Amino acid sequence: MNDRTSGPEQAEREELALLLPAPAERDLPPGRHLHHKDTLMRLIDQDGERATARPRPRPRLLRPAVLLPAAGLALGGVLLTTLAVTGQDSAPAPSASATGSKATGTRGAAVLLDRIALAAGKGGERTVTGDQFVYVRTLVSGNEGEFGGPVKLAEPGEREVWMTQKAGPVIDEGLIHQDGSYIPLVVGVPDGEKPVGHPAGLDRPTYAWLASLPTDPDVLLRRLTAEITRDQDSRDTPAEDRDEARDAFDAIGELLRETVMPPRTAAALYRAAARIPGVRVDPDAVDAAGRHGIGVARDDTAAGWRTTWIFDSTTLEYRGERTYLIRDTSMGRKGTLIGVSAVLERAVVDALRERPSKTT
Repeated sequence: MNDRTSGPEQAEREELALLLPAPAERDLPPGRHLHHKDTLMRLIDQDGERATARPRPRPRLLRPAVLLPAAGLALGGVLLTTLAVTGQDSAPAPSASATGSKATGTRGAAVLLDRIALAAGKGGERTVTGDQFVYVRTLVSGNEGEFGGPVKLAEPGEREVWMTQKAGPVIDEGLIHQDGSYIPLVVGVPDGEKPVGHPAGLDRPTYAWLASLPTDPDVLLRRLTAEITRDQDSRDTPAEDRDEARDAFDAIGELLRETVMPPRTAAALYRAAARIPGVRVDPDAVDAAGRHGIGVARDDTAAGWRTTWIFDSTTLEYRGERTYLIRDTSMGRKGTLIGVSAVLERAVVDALRERPSKTT
């Protein structure tokens, strides 16, 4: 009788099995990031009054985990991702399991990302119109420390965003609900100057724009790299500050967070990520909600941190992200968590402040 499980396929399956965590025999205990953006919006009052920002270069695909004080702070842009971490200054250093220091090699990451792509590609396509909004609810925690100083994080709380799906250019990009306030995401200029809106694109990824991306992973990776390079050229970014592999990983991470992703695009993005040098598997990563999963990690050696995308170990659905220091920096000692998020809900709704029906 032929052994249908022998050969390269079986070897690959056994390799992946070693990467996945063993079934739990007990309950697992409950356990980035404020992205650096080009220009900060004005400080926003607690009553949520509208704020505007001067024109800034696009897109926002810069190095992650540059943490800023959370109080009174808003960052311009559709992917305004205030992801940080739980914990206090007196908290003990995270364990190797919690921080993901068990990350393994790139071969395993390629195998895992292919499985994730297969799972993501099985989702259903949907029709999203320009007058609708993408709704994403996450669990996040803001940095209360000094700018440029050690990380000091608040207790985690929920954040809701509504992102317009208009092709644009648009001035009103959406709305954030966090810490009891509704904060409009407004792009424009003060003092009576003509406003400049943002079209759909890498800087403002609508569902329709994401669906228009090439699904060949090599072509997609070249497309992302070219768009990032054009943006860096427009900002006169010094050559020493450029890193194609890092920027591509960060760009894909941006696109995964606060969007509703077309299945074919998601599959292509994960396969493109498998081609980025330095990606590895984190066998046990924990999101902001305390959910354990399997992760895909990459080190930013220049900045001194590791970022991990976290996936459900069974369904391989994207759960969130986690970032921690891999060496001592001004932000903290090696092993310090500097970013974590957990996606709780994604949907498409018809109006700002509308929340998805529990029966949907």
